[in-house]
Amino acid sequence: MADTGRGRSVKGPRWEIARGTRGYPPVFECLDDPPETLYVVGDPDALSEGLAVVGARKATPYGRAAARLFAGCAARRGVSVVSGGARGCDAAAHEAALEQGGRTVAFLGGGCDMVYPVCNAGLFDRIAASGGAVVSEHPWGFPPKPYTFRARNRLIAGLARATLVVEAGVASGTFSTADEALRANRDVLVVPGSIFSETSRGANMLIGQGAMPVIDEESFCEMLDRMFPETASTHCAYASASARGVVSGQGVLPLPGPLETDVAAALAADPMRLEQMAAAFVDGDEPLFGGMSELMACVGRLEAIGAIERYPDGRFGAVKRA
Repeated sequence: MADTGRGRSVKGPRWEIARGTRGYPPVFECLDDPPETLYVVGDPDALSEGLAVVGARKATPYGRAAARLFAGCAARRGVSVVSGGARGCDAAAHEAALEQGGRTVAFLGGGCDMVYPVCNAGLFDRIAASGGAVVSEHPWGFPPKPYTFRARNRLIAGLARATLVVEAGVASGTFSTADEALRANRDVLVVPGSIFSETSRGANMLIGQGAMPVIDEESFCEMLDRMFPETASTHCAYASASARGVVSGQGVLPLPGPLETDVAAALAADPMRLEQMAAAFVDGDEPLFGGMSELMACVGRLEAIGAIERYPDGRFGAVKRA
């Protein structure tokens, strides 16, 4: 953990909230080990029940896109987004909530004067300035340690009425957050991933163990209505992405036709190089295209509208959104 962020503080008003005093979240009393004091930068009123959105630090474009999609949907409905401020899926969830004008809460592994990762320091400042909160159970100058991140996961799960796992390996902090949610008798929702992806093995395992799968935005909104009935009058601004197009950095994009829709969906699930696409879409058992020139024209159209992008390794896939 070389990137300790030593000396870098989160900017904003500071609060110390002791257990049993005004502002201390009552839901934390249900934890096996409630924190004695919360050190908060931002608005302490943001410490209300919300939706935890967590996922892999080394996230794939698919994981980041899912985090942004579902965190943004929750924020538009007035549901606070809770996460851990890490790289990858956590940061994407916080960013999406901010973009939608919603509240978001980040729990840190160290004190708020020792932010980690330091690359997200600007994100933490914006969270605190936007009516959200950056929180730690450790004093201001406490350095982040490997064991403190596992412990802080119980706070993420504890403040959340439900935890959404968008991407997770089997042995991961994300998987431990789901465990904490189950231990606290909270709902666990999971975005399914590719069976070939190591970063989705834990997520898919949770579904096999009975977690609720999240398969599209429309059904997710219905879940939010049931879990957060106080916000049910606020409707999702976007229709189901599967019905209208694909999700990109510019929102839901309409696609020129069914062929583009099929190709974009395939690349979102499993990024490919051109030769792999040729084997699947031109030379496969059920070809979509009559030749390579037609395939390349389709890929060009998808790139032009921002539905896909080319990665440094030569593969084409969903646009990276964080």
